[in-house]
Amino acid sequence: MSKLWGGRFTKKTDQLVEEYTASITFDKELAEEDIQGSLAHVTMLGKQGILPADDVETIKDGLHRVLQKIKRGDLEFSISDEDIHMNIEKTLIDDVGPVGGKLHTGRSRNDQVATDMHLYLRKRVVEFVDLLQKLQAALIEQAKANIDTIVPGYTHLQRAQPILFAHHLMAYVSMFGRDLERLQDSYKRINVLPLGAGALAGTTFPIDRHFVASQLKFDRVYENSLDAVSDRDFILEFLSHASIIMMHLSRLSEELILWSSTEFRFVELDDAFCTGSSIMPQKKNPDVPELVRGKTGRVYGNLVGLLTVLKSLPLAYNKDMQEDKEGMFDTVKTMQGALQLFTPMIATMKVNKDRMRQAVNQDFSNATDIADFLVGKGLPFRQAHEVIGKTVLYCIEQNKYLLDLTLEEFKQFSTLFDDRIYAVLQPEQVVDARNVYGGTAKVQVQGAIERAEQNLADAAAWVTEYAERSQ
Repeated sequence: MSKLWGGRFTKKTDQLVEEYTASITFDKELAEEDIQGSLAHVTMLGKQGILPADDVETIKDGLHRVLQKIKRGDLEFSISDEDIHMNIEKTLIDDVGPVGGKLHTGRSRNDQVATDMHLYLRKRVVEFVDLLQKLQAALIEQAKANIDTIVPGYTHLQRAQPILFAHHLMAYVSMFGRDLERLQDSYKRINVLPLGAGALAGTTFPIDRHFVASQLKFDRVYENSLDAVSDRDFILEFLSHASIIMMHLSRLSEELILWSSTEFRFVELDDAFCTGSSIMPQKKNPDVPELVRGKTGRVYGNLVGLLTVLKSLPLAYNKDMQEDKEGMFDTVKTMQGALQLFTPMIATMKVNKDRMRQAVNQDFSNATDIADFLVGKGLPFRQAHEVIGKTVLYCIEQNKYLLDLTLEEFKQFSTLFDDRIYAVLQPEQVVDARNVYGGTAKVQVQGAIERAEQNLADAAAWVTEYAERSQ
């Protein structure tokens, strides 16, 4: 069969041109969405009296058969048919005859492909909200199991102040919560129907775009036909959110890599999520977090790539925009894999509480509390800061820690010290003294966990509702 658009041409398309311009090798990912959109479109053509009812039923029956053929893996896609739209249309015509050619009445591949991507991405957004809340749940369970575990908190990768390990984990719950909210918010910009915009200017046929929107469960339609076929903001927004999610995963990956090293020994990742060395039998390598950290760069690249494609395109559709799909598909696959692995990896992670406590006992991260103690005695903070700096220097020179000092040694730096300093310096006291909203005190972390669990319930309800709407 000749090209479906070939009437104006007198020469056959060069084979290299066919291979270079074809998108079927990757946009076949949109097959189900393409048929979903076509079913709604042809239903509307019948409702509006644009196509006779018999033709509509024939086309719909044929589309269902094509869909089943695709699901079974029986449809062999052809580069000569360029893209998923033409492959499906040709298969439909082969199945039902020339009446299949009426399906494309009142639409263009420009608004068709945009519709496919809206349908595709709204499903993925719901899936990612689900994956994120499951990761949050795993982190929360680890936090609940470590509500009394104290670990050094760091700034500049230097020990700063003792914190609850649960508090550290809940920081990531908060990060992923923002990611989840961004995805939920983006749904309203994804769930807009471009179909009916035609190639760029609409169509002369008396179509009903709002009916199609209701059939496909879109909340609204694009107001401007030029914008409808040329808008890829919704993909850029998804890629941007995905980049932030991967950045958060990469930060957590970096900490897991450090914590599982011999130097830290704070955690041990389950064997199922690590690999060994081909030459060093003692090695246990944290390959999953390392790969997530590495794959973050490719997600960034997909975002920058599409921004670059779009930055100088005139309205409306241009062939350059074919480059919007591979990066989107790659980002979906990359982030799916990362989130699907991270949740069980966090859930099975073993926490070395004794090692964490040992680390807390062998540093000066409680020094700030001595300064606060002296401030409570009336000493200006800057003077207290200097006193503690000299005290810490003395400890380093004497190979001691603060709790090792006698009261007489403390008093040589300030006469304001008394026996209460030993209680102040205990790690549990240091942690619980920070009893402010968002702080590391146990009561505050418990409150944060309770609020996070309520947010999880809300997210799960959102997933249930929007998964149904996105089918």
